[in-house]
Amino acid sequence: MSVEQRSNARLAVVQALYQMEVAGKGLNDIFAEFETHWMGREIEGEQYKPAEVGFFRDILQGVLDEQVMIDREIDAALQGGWPLARIETVMRAILRAGAYELHKRKDVPMRVVIKEYVDVAGAFFGPAESGMINAVLDRLARQTRPKEMTKD
Repeated sequence: MSVEQRSNARLAVVQALYQMEVAGKGLNDIFAEFETHWMGREIEGEQYKPAEVGFFRDILQGVLDEQVMIDREIDAALQGGWPLARIETVMRAILRAGAYELHKRKDVPMRVVIKEYVDVAGAFFGPAESGMINAVLDRLARQTRPKEMTKD
């Protein structure tokens, strides 16, 4: 699959995590909805780009499976004792997906993971929020991938 389809999958994961948290939808419902109705479709005049479905499923399932560990690590990485529970819902979804990839998707370079989720943040927020996503994921990368950090 293409780089663009992986980027689209990351954006879809963030949207799916948001929907699951806000609407209380289950994983199977989300898989069916996104794969059938969103990815690569046009809805109300807006074109949703094709995404790598296997990558989407892996990240979404992985975030849910590892959420307790992921949330604990993000809480520790947030500055000033600001708990993850108080972070805006979309930002929380971005941080969780990024943390999962840093932990479990060693096939994706750490710098790519961080840049991709900073880009996703930029689609929803301004520079301050994107900078916060960058800082937190960078801290997590230093813990989860110290060898990659020293290569640069």
